[in-house]
Order: sequence, then C-alpha cells, then structure tokens
Amino acid sequence: MNTTSKILLVDDDMKIRMVLRDRLAANGYMIIEAGDGQEALKKMQESLPDLILLDLKMPGMDGMATLKHLKKKHIEIPVIILTAHGSISQAVDAMRCGAIDFLSKPTSPDHIMVVIQKALEQKGLKDENRFLRQELDNQYHMIVGESQAIKLVMNLAQKVAPSKTTVLIQGESGTGKQLLSRAIHGMSDRKDRPFVQVNCTTLTENLLESDLFGHAKGSFTGAVKSKKGRFELADTGTVFLDEIGDLSMPIQAKLLQVIEYGEYIRVGEIETCKTDVRIIAATNKNLEMLVEKGAFREDLFYRLKVMELQLPALRDHMEDIQIFADYFLKKHALSMGKFLESYHPETIERLKHYSWPGNIRELENVIERAVVLATDQLITPDLLPPLDTSGNVQEVTLGKSLEEATNLFKQQYIDKTLMMTRNNQTQAAKILKINRSYLNRLVKEFDL
Repeated sequence: MNTTSKILLVDDDMKIRMVLRDRLAANGYMIIEAGDGQEALKKMQESLPDLILLDLKMPGMDGMATLKHLKKKHIEIPVIILTAHGSISQAVDAMRCGAIDFLSKPTSPDHIMVVIQKALEQKGLKDENRFLRQELDNQYHMIVGESQAIKLVMNLAQKVAPSKTTVLIQGESGTGKQLLSRAIHGMSDRKDRPFVQVNCTTLTENLLESDLFGHAKGSFTGAVKSKKGRFELADTGTVFLDEIGDLSMPIQAKLLQVIEYGEYIRVGEIETCKTDVRIIAATNKNLEMLVEKGAFREDLFYRLKVMELQLPALRDHMEDIQIFADYFLKKHALSMGKFLESYHPETIERLKHYSWPGNIRELENVIERAVVLATDQLITPDLLPPLDTSGNVQEVTLGKSLEEATNLFKQQYIDKTLMMTRNNQTQAAKILKINRSYLNRLVKEFDL
C-alpha cells in the first residue's frame, strides 16, 4: 500500500478512467483525473503528482503534445503512456520526449500496477540521490565573506570553475583550501561527476603511488587483487590533491604525465591507461622555494599554477569574523539540537582581537566548544577558551606626530596586503580600493 503517492490519470474515456481509478485507489494511491491535455496541465498547477498515466490519443491537445509541455517544467515526474492506438514509432517518439514506459490498451491491471510501482521506486531513488547531493553541497559549501580579499578569491574561482584548467590553491593550514576546491567542483560542469580527494601526506610513497594510479594483482607484497586508483575512479570528474608539496619526485613525474596527456600506468603493469580528470591541488608550502631547492619539479610547478588562488589568513580579513562565527553557531547549534540566538558583544570583540594561527578551522573549533558548553541563548565570553590577544595589539609609541603615526600604519597595512596577494599590486589595489598607480607611488615612498 502506498498512501502518499499521487497519480494524475489523463484519458478522454471516462469508463477507462473509472476502472483505473478504482484499481489504483484500492492499492492506496491518491488519484487526480483529467479528461484532456489542457485539463491535465491545469491539474498539474493545482497538485503536483508523483506519476502521470497519459492517454496518447485525445481530442484537442493529444498525449504527445501534453507530454512535451509537461516535460518542459516537470522533467523529474515519470510519465507512462497508455493508448489503444500504439505503434513502435509512437513508442519511440514518446520515449524520446521523456516517457518512461509505453503500454497498449487493453492491458492487464496487474501489469499496470507492477509498472507503476517500479516507476515510483525509481523516482524515489532519484529523489533520495538528489537530496543527498544537495546535503553534500551544503556540507561543503564555501563560506563567502564580505571582505575584498575573499570576494577576490571567489570571483576568480567562479571564472575558472567552468574550464578544465588546473588550479593551485595556496594558503595557510585551516584557511579553507578543501572547501574552495569543492566549491570549484560544484560550480563546474563536472559537479555531478566524482570528486576524489587525496591527502599526499598520509601514505608512504609506494602506497600513495598505488592509491593514485592503481595496481595489478601480485605487483607487490600484499597486492592480493587488482585495485583501481583514484585517477580511474575520478574519471570525468575532479581529483583534489591536498598538500601536494609533499609528493616525492617519482610521483611528481607520473602526475605530470596525467596533467599533460591524461595518461598513467598502474603499478605492476606496462599498459597505458587514459583518464579525463580535472586536477585541483593545494599546499601551505612555498612551492617556488621547493623548486629552487630541487625538491619540486619546475615543469610540474608551472603546469599546476596555470590558475593560482591565494586564500588569505583569517587575521588578514578579520571583518569576516562575525559572518563565519554566525555560520558556525547555526551549524553546531542545529546539530546539537540547541536554540542559541547570538553572541554577547564582548564575545565578538574577543574573537576579533585574536590572531587565529589556526585560521577558520580553529575558529570553528572554538565556536563548537562554546555551543557544547552553552546553557543560555547567548554565547558569552566565559564559554571561550583562553585566547591570547596580546600579540595582536599594536603598540603606539607616544611622541610621534599624527602624520608620522598615520604613515606608519599605512606602511604596515600596505605591506601586509602585498604579502597576502604575493606582491600582485593589481590585486592589492583592488583590496585597498585605490588606483594601482597610487599604490605604486606609496610602495616606492615607503620603500616596500
């Protein structure tokens, strides 16, 4: 019995509608009736059904025309065609237009029930998959701040997302590199394909090689059966290589082959395999310095940084603290079943005067801890762990003129902005909201 599924029955023959209505109602379905195509479209507006039984030959708007109209707006609703005038060509046309099945009248009522049940089960699975995908998207949704620094990064991410271009994300630990990689995948045309994450620091060189490229049975001790690698599993999707600065030189060479030619060889085999993957890499290390030291391949470095995104440290966009804190409060309060309104003003002030060496990840941990301890509707300062804010206070030497103090602040602020943008004056000027030529004069004036 299915007491929740609604079926729209569209047929100009009242007797056939009556027979099917009684049979379907006896099996627990809710029935909505329409005598022609126009009435069917009207009933769709009033009550969205879970399945449609549609007669093919009707006066006025026939079944095929009705099907085309329905699929323009309600493509996810399964449609089963019923007709006493069926033919192979009509069946093909109906399937091309989106029908999931084609039954000729008269048809055994039991057979119709089986087809309906199967169609509703398939729809249920699709709905569940869609829900799970949305939940996953929400779980890894990139938190977008209001600062110019974050907006600049997200603007570049949106531009590069639709392409297959390799992306290198750089930033300190905890700045959200994994979240940004998932956001790029989610904005790409590969969003419904696999997203496979690999942490390059968690496995030994031999195991990481097997994990990435797969291996043949018996290729090494413990290889009791063949195994697919991450590049094979992610075919047509995205591979996210976290902490790529820790890759060994031999694996770097194999990775370069994947990027340049879409080819790799499984461990223990000689046959070349093909893959179509988009590669996003991330690191908190200075790859240019590793290249200079001979610890990272220069050719791989330049292939990775076709599009380079630099995530700023949280201390460099403190104006986003309130946004992130509100997000984490809602997230963890919901998961713990608590009703928490907001923060005490002093709590936010303490959060804003801490340097956050662990960045956004550390902030989330602090907020989660506060939500666990909270017994009232406000997050008060006493719920926070000890936060050393002394290192974040800038001492001002008295005796300087206002002009000298102002220039010193300008120098420090411009210097930090240039560090954040890796000395890209165009990006720095956008963040500072000044002309690039004026920034260039200030850089020379302050000898930065």
